[in-house]
Order: sequence, then C-alpha cells, then structure tokens
Amino acid sequence: MLRLWFAGLLTAAVIGGWYFFTHYDIQGIESLTFKPRAGQGSDPAQSPQQDAEQPPVPQGKNTIRVATVNLGPFDQQKLDKRQVVDRLAQVIRRFDVVAVQDIRARDQGLLVQFVEEVNAEDRHYDFATPPSVGRDSVEQYGAFLFDRAAVAIDRSTVYPVEDPAGRFRREPLVASFLARGPNTREAFTFTLINVHVDPSRATEELDLLDDVFRAVRDDGRGEDDVILLGDLGADDRHLGQLGELPSVTWAISDVPSTTRGTRLVDNVLFDRRATAEFTGRSGVVDLIREFDLSMREAVEISDHLPVWAEFSVYEGGQAGHVASDAADPAR
Repeated sequence: MLRLWFAGLLTAAVIGGWYFFTHYDIQGIESLTFKPRAGQGSDPAQSPQQDAEQPPVPQGKNTIRVATVNLGPFDQQKLDKRQVVDRLAQVIRRFDVVAVQDIRARDQGLLVQFVEEVNAEDRHYDFATPPSVGRDSVEQYGAFLFDRAAVAIDRSTVYPVEDPAGRFRREPLVASFLARGPNTREAFTFTLINVHVDPSRATEELDLLDDVFRAVRDDGRGEDDVILLGDLGADDRHLGQLGELPSVTWAISDVPSTTRGTRLVDNVLFDRRATAEFTGRSGVVDLIREFDLSMREAVEISDHLPVWAEFSVYEGGQAGHVASDAADPAR
C-alpha cells in the first residue's frame, strides 16, 4: 500500500502521487476525467496547527477510530451555545479522525474556534477543509478533524471531487492519512472520502459515488485502503450502485443513525478485501444515553448521531506487515 508523502520519506512512487494531486483535479462525474489545477502550487487547505510540532504518540495505542458526524447545521448560533459545544467537543475527542458535514460559514473561522474548544483539555486536534473555503463564495462545507497524536495528514492530497455538471449538491472531500506509532513502512495508510448526499436526490448521487470511489482508488497512487464515510441519505439496503461495488461493505447495519431513531443514513464504507485493518468494531454514539439528555436537548446538538469504525494502526492489521510502494509490480 501507499506510503504518504511526509518530510524525509520521499520515494519515487510517492513523488509521482504528489505530482498528480498538485497538478490535477478529479472532475466530470460522468467520465471522471482529469484537468490541471487552477493556480498550481497554491497552498492547500491551511489551518493554524499546520506547522505545529508533532505531539507524542500515546504508548500502547494499536488502533484508531474513524468517525463521521453530521453537525447539522453547525453555525455561529450553535457555536454560541456553551453546553452544545462542550458536548460536541467531547464527542470529537473520542475519535482519531472525524469527517464532519454541514458547516455553515464562509471561511474557516467557525471551525478554528471549535477546534480550540476540542483542544481545551490539552489535546492536539487539527482540521482540513476544501481549498476553496475562505476564497470562493462557499457557505456550506465539510471538513476532516483529526488528532495529530494519532494520525498525520498529507495536505497535498486534500481536494474536492469537482463536478462541473452540477450533479452533486455538495462535492465529496478527499484526504489521505497515516497512522502514527508504527514505523512508516508498517503504518496503516488510508484515503477518506467525506460525503454529504442531498436527500432530495439521494438516488442520483449514490449512483455517482461508486464512480468517485473507483476514481480515488485507481488514481495512480496505489492506495487501496479507501474509506467512504458521511451522510449517505440512505440505509445499507438502499445504496444504489455504490452498494453494488464488489467487496464493499459497511460498518453499520440495522441501527438508526438519526437522533430521533427513525433511520440509518450515516455510515462508513470500505473494501473488505483490501482493508484488512478493520478490527470488526464499529458503532453509533447515542447522544441521549451518553449525556443523559432529553430528545430536545439531543437534537439541539445534531439530528444525526456519530458513527464510527475501528482500524489497526498496522498495515494489513498486524505488526511486521511491510507495505508495498505504489510502484511495486505486485500491486
């Protein structure tokens, strides 16, 4: 599997992957063709923590938990509610990487304030957003929040899947990570696709997401651990062409992910053959039980519940398994 591009770890295969992501955008959902990026060399999604020193990795940590949370909607009004923010911060701290959806803001300011709350208890979370946030007329977006003590991000791989035909209301957001702890040749590397399906056209968008999954997996970087997660607008039995991808499985089945307990719409999907790092553990966080809330109080936090899946920090799910580079003919 792919070794991410980090300082001091440049290899020929990874340089090729870096060139790909800094020079091309995935675009044209019908054919998923590529075009050069506008403004090559421009800084990808920045954050105040980006150049901070790496925190120490907790000893004995052998797994990471990857989650998705629709914050819906997360705006200044919600940020001003102290109890709501405190509880959301507690939820985020339970996970190592979180794909969040439905941030309502024109720039990163709202997210910066929230991550400061998450880090109030001497934590080391950071975030990545689409590069367009704060530059274009963006008013709603998704992001990745991640614990820098547990994972490292390759910021050259943070990009939205562009859709010039306008068939996605919200473009999926892609980013690649490496689990910290093991040596880099043994560490689990993976690519996340953060999605937020429009409920009014869920069927159409789900039938496009299989193309997105394949395009990200087959982008030439050699990374087969692709994890698609977010608000899918449908349960595991109604995923359309996305659910028909060979070997693709989902972490949650037959458990509601809406706060009112009516539907399963949030999930974590991956190729069960490729991603042997999945430990088999996953779940849905019940906000009402977690914080002893009324339904009204829980919905005030979000009308969606956090959904998560657990993965080994080791490539292949066990220590001593050395990953192949993207250029390895066996791949």
